[in-house]
Amino acid sequence: MTNSETTEFLKTELKQIQHWENDQKDLFFWEKLGRLPFVLLDRITPKFIQNKIGTALDELGSYIQSGGRYLISKEQMYRKFFPDASRNEEPDLERIGQLPLTTQDKMADHIMETSSNSATVQGATTGFGGIFTLAIDIPLLLGISLKALQEIAISYGYDPTEQSERIFIVKCLQFSSADIVGKKAILEDLASFHSGEKSSQVMSQLQGWREVMMTYRDNFGWKKLFQMIPIAGMLFGAYLNRSTLKDVSETGKMMYRKRRILEKLNEANESEKGPLE
Repeated sequence: MTNSETTEFLKTELKQIQHWENDQKDLFFWEKLGRLPFVLLDRITPKFIQNKIGTALDELGSYIQSGGRYLISKEQMYRKFFPDASRNEEPDLERIGQLPLTTQDKMADHIMETSSNSATVQGATTGFGGIFTLAIDIPLLLGISLKALQEIAISYGYDPTEQSERIFIVKCLQFSSADIVGKKAILEDLASFHSGEKSSQVMSQLQGWREVMMTYRDNFGWKKLFQMIPIAGMLFGAYLNRSTLKDVSETGKMMYRKRRILEKLNEANESEKGPLE
């Protein structure tokens, strides 16, 4: 913990995150309604699009197990924090974790903005062709979401190449599109990471990861409805992609920020106790 981060400051920041968590448990009516078209549209969606969605879900399972093609470069992110670092220098994510919270927040905010912009452009592009380009849009949006969450993880000093962190990232992805009951359950799962218990229980819960990610798929209900109209789908595609990335990256920032604050508070408590005599 840096000298500028007092215990009181960290506790105040933690309360703000807890307030945000409480707000997330209130699901607006239009968000519930947004999942309804999926059941109807599933019957009229061309088979090749349904297959593409299934492939995206399979790739997510591969990401949990091995990282697959979605893993990002830790070296590039590390040099954003330390531009003078040698190209041969092994990224020290613990060093990032020791940086002031404001520095970590600044990088996370930058990632949120750039990823949202990328998703907006992509949504407008794929929305131009109507429902048929949704087969392209869903895997691309999944990739942007995972990339943003991994970069946010590194921004707070956590290693997304570790399987436990990949599980945490998928839980964040699930949280951003879950209903009220789902959000409460996911927050309980994520609490095991905050308490340092990490993997065994949460990993066993994710054995049924296909069911876990159905909420992510259902979140495309309105998008599929509006993308049935070519050209008009550009506007809805851009808006919905941007809002999706905003929700995903905000969740990632809040959850990783909470972990880092709790660890800093724990370090402060340990230092106050001092060495045993």
